[in-house]
Amino acid sequence: MQSATQVAPTSKQMLWTGRVLSALPVLLFILTGMFGLLNPAAALQGFAHYGYPNSAMLPITVAEIVCVIVYVIPRTSVLGAILLTGYLGGATATHVRVGEPFFLPIVVGVVVWAGLFLRDERLRALIPLRSANTTPEPERRNAV
Repeated sequence: MQSATQVAPTSKQMLWTGRVLSALPVLLFILTGMFGLLNPAAALQGFAHYGYPNSAMLPITVAEIVCVIVYVIPRTSVLGAILLTGYLGGATATHVRVGEPFFLPIVVGVVVWAGLFLRDERLRALIPLRSANTTPEPERRNAV
């Protein structure tokens, strides 16, 4: 069954812009995930600052890395973006709870979805940013 919405094929420029935008949060998540695995003493200080028990660090770090892996696989990238959105929602709530600026996780989430939107035709078919009718309507004038 085909969709009634027609989506223009992905141009090279759009594809590469999407890839670059997608790579930025992936690199951020890999960096923070590896920090949690390779430098657990410093990471535990951060967890204590946010009020999390030490036992929560490994499961949260593993969840972060798994979400990123699901995001970078093209067939599962939409599911990965949904999972990362949930993860970033928790990060936003944590920052709000401790009284810190909370906009960074939101910006990262926007970049996750923007990169995916630019590189995935399926997502653009589901969420068209403009109508399929590209011809403008003629101006209507009020009769006096």
